Amino acid sequence: MSKKEEEDIVRIAKKMDKMVSKKSTVGAMDLLKELKSIPMTLELLQSTRIGMSVNAIRKQSKEEDVISLAKSLIKSWKKLLDGPSAEKSSEEKKRDSVSLAQNSPEAKEESSGSNSSNPHEAFYTPSPFQLKSYPQAPFTTDSVRIKCRELLAAAMKTDGDYIAIGSDCDELGAQIEENILPRSN
Repeated sequence: MSKKEEEDIVRIAKKMDKMVSKKSTVGAMDLLKELKSIPMTLELLQSTRIGMSVNAIRKQSKEEDVISLAKSLIKSWKKLLDGPSAEKSSEEKKRDSVSLAQNSPEAKEESSGSNSSNPHEAFYTPSPFQLKSYPQAPFTTDSVRIKCRELLAAAMKTDGDYIAIGSDCDELGAQIEENILPRSN
């Protein structure tokens, strides 16, 4: 892995994150094409967390070619995650994907019968590109707790360091809020 490739990926991720925050995906196709030309490694994916940025662009874009290329990149990167050392039988892969789908916030929402259009109910969506050394914070629908998590995450995102070190500010904000709650009661 060269330092230049990592710097290029981090630069692209910052541009994509800025596009998402401004709700404009103009120029996303050029960035995705540039990413496609960079040879990706598992180490680069984990250190730059580019998968999260590409997925955010995919979700926000209305352009079919941007969505298609983003999906293609994510799919090829997921193959790196599986890798040759993690060879699983097709039955194990199916079992894993079923258990992941059942534990997703969307599945929990569907099973509870809630048809709410509250944008905060899917506050945290797990990504396959995350390194986790702590358990995921429990899901909440309490608007005060969600706002607290958002404010903590926004405070951590005030500079670009969180991208370079690969931290998930939304999850960290949820973890902090989850640990503060018992102390405040």
